[in-house]
Amino acid sequence: METWEEKVKRLKKISWELRKDVVEMIYKAKAGHPGGSLSAADIITVLYFEILNIDPKNPQWEDRDRFILSKGHSCPIHYAALARRGFFDREHLWTLRKTHSILQGHPDMKKTPGLDYTSGSLGNGLGIAVGMALGLKMNKKNSRVFVMLGDGECQEGAIWEAAMCAVHYKLDNLYAIVDYNGLEVDGWLREVMNIEPFKEKWEAFGWKVREIDGHDIEEILNAFQWCLKVGGPAVIIAHTVKGKGVSFMENEVEWHGLAPNEEEYKKAMEELEREVSLL
Repeated sequence: METWEEKVKRLKKISWELRKDVVEMIYKAKAGHPGGSLSAADIITVLYFEILNIDPKNPQWEDRDRFILSKGHSCPIHYAALARRGFFDREHLWTLRKTHSILQGHPDMKKTPGLDYTSGSLGNGLGIAVGMALGLKMNKKNSRVFVMLGDGECQEGAIWEAAMCAVHYKLDNLYAIVDYNGLEVDGWLREVMNIEPFKEKWEAFGWKVREIDGHDIEEILNAFQWCLKVGGPAVIIAHTVKGKGVSFMENEVEWHGLAPNEEEYKKAMEELEREVSLL
């Protein structure tokens, strides 16, 4: 039986391997969004390799948990996780954004095995998750719904309408995670449109809230265990670093949606390989 220490080490290694996949995918596609993919890597890893009740051999299994990446432009990290969980062959990763690829620039549930949603426009994911969670409860299913939001999209009113709805319908099967990396496409969140006091906003809407370091695997694991114990609607505010793991991408707004050139790609992969070798 796997010990806690072994579990944490395993998940850390997977998260760095997924970051390598993200960089390679975007480099080969010559387009994509590395910053938010890298910031979400540790959370996605814990979800897909520890928390979600899913079956890669049966993607449409009726009793599966659902996951929605509301910040759909960060789909490279989601695709990388799906591939490593066995939903499709890893060779598809290198076709990102190509014509007729199953992996488009924003998630399309009609093309990609393992997706429960189609997203593009920000601000819609929590509302979709609320609908899913309510439908599951009406059908007396025990499945859970998880949704990852970007901090920037939490500037949108639709997020807060959905938050209000979730509490009204007592959706104890709904869990949100906010990838709070502090940057959006136009710059620092606090300068574009400050969302603070953020924790207090969620609490005012009636949500249970936990703040964590979104790159600490142990904290992430404990936060999800807390969620499942207290029941939803609950939200994890995960403080992260945009571009985490690649030194020249970290906290740099231009890497929101920029593909690395050959020199940058090689440097990024060297840094990520070094992190893997330390585990």
